[in-house]
Amino acid sequence: MITLDGNSLLSKEQYLRFADLNQSDEYSDLSLNGIKNRIEKHPYIFKAEVKSDGRGNVDIKIKEKEIYAVIILGSEPYFISADFEFIKILEFTKYNDIPLISNAKLPDKIVPGIANKSNDIIQAFRIIDAARITDQDISKRLAEINLKYGGDVVLTFSGLNYPVIFGRGNEVKKMIYLSIMWDKTKELNLIGDNTSYIDLRFSNEAFIGKKTGTG
Repeated sequence: MITLDGNSLLSKEQYLRFADLNQSDEYSDLSLNGIKNRIEKHPYIFKAEVKSDGRGNVDIKIKEKEIYAVIILGSEPYFISADFEFIKILEFTKYNDIPLISNAKLPDKIVPGIANKSNDIIQAFRIIDAARITDQDISKRLAEINLKYGGDVVLTFSGLNYPVIFGRGNEVKKMIYLSIMWDKTKELNLIGDNTSYIDLRFSNEAFIGKKTGTG
């Protein structure tokens, strides 16, 4: 019997099927290193540990690559890993709380499987990191990072019907302001359906834009 643990992006069965290990009774002559090599060929997997109990049972523990964002290239969705690797999103993949990067300036040629850095992608990663270390709620609700092809970054959050004009630079400071601002305005009911945007581009200040005619 072959068992697998540590998966979140795909089911255990999908990983084993990819590695052609879903019919374990047919692989009695396959070595532990052979199993490890097969499973580590999957584009989502960073590394795998394979152990046997000495009675014919094999346990595979995988560590998936850390996924930072989703990006659309042409018409195909890709993950971007913590190492700036672009990974095509496979059928049946499950993922939540991963933001979309849009309108990014990218290298002239994107090669899946190797680092594809650009200033815009680095900027997006800084925003994601700032959200992660500042406020878990903000991090989970961060839905889209619109990089405006090098212009002022605009963020979209799930559950909010207005954008946050974030600009560039001072990512952690701005995320702290945003977290404090949300907490305070919830108490005072200052942000509601009449809000059209929040602007964080100005030093030590944040502006709440109101829809025309709402006062």
